[in-house]
This record gives sequence, structure tokens and C-alpha cells, in this order.
Amino acid sequence: QVQLVDSGGGLVQAGGSLRLSCAASGRVPDWYTMGWFRQAPGKEREFVAAITWSGGSTYYQDFVKGRFTISRASAVNTGYLQMNSLKPEDTATYYCAASPRYAPQVMCSREYDYWGQGTQVTVSS
Repeated sequence: QVQLVDSGGGLVQAGGSLRLSCAASGRVPDWYTMGWFRQAPGKEREFVAAITWSGGSTYYQDFVKGRFTISRASAVNTGYLQMNSLKPEDTATYYCAASPRYAPQVMCSREYDYWGQGTQVTVSS
């Protein structure tokens, strides 16, 4: 079966950087879209970024645009989220997600069929 493992979180100071990884294993289908979501205590899960697997089109939430970059390495079934200029309000559990189906609403978590377990990102002041 397909598994997604997201990793790379940790504790960093404001202004620092982290790179999150999302590695797929098992009988991996051809992804149409891979995305990243985050959830902080007391808040709903929110969209961060997404990328189409074949064409590489990217989509970003406005509050991370210019600071975060989503990418993928298709040959090794791995996606990445490079996070720069981190702020305390970026503190959350970050989840990668993917779907082999066309996702007309890339910002909606319901469009994704497979999810990682989450990796914690904590940004200190």
C-alpha cells in the first residue's frame, strides 16, 4: 500500500529556515497533485502550497508566498517544502498530501487521498 512520510520539522528561531520532505513508498500511483497543509492548536487545518506532478505548476497561500517554495523530485517520489524567513505564526504541524486524481480545488483538504503523519514545526521568538 502507499505510504507518505513527511519529515524535516524542528525548532528554529524566527528568520530561520527548514526544508520539509514528503517521501512516498509502496505501490505509488502517478500523482496529479501534491500539497502541504498545516494546523496550529485551536485553528483549522489550512492550505499552504501545492504542485502538479507532471507540469510543475505551483500554488501558494498568500501569507507564505515569497518565503516558501514547493518542489518535487519525481524520480524518487518525493516532494519538498523549503521554508525561509520563518515566523512564530508559522508554528504548526505540517502535513503533506497527494492525490492521483485531478483536484479542481487544490486548497481543499478533501481533494487529497493520501496523507503523511505530520511533522512539527516550532518557530521561537
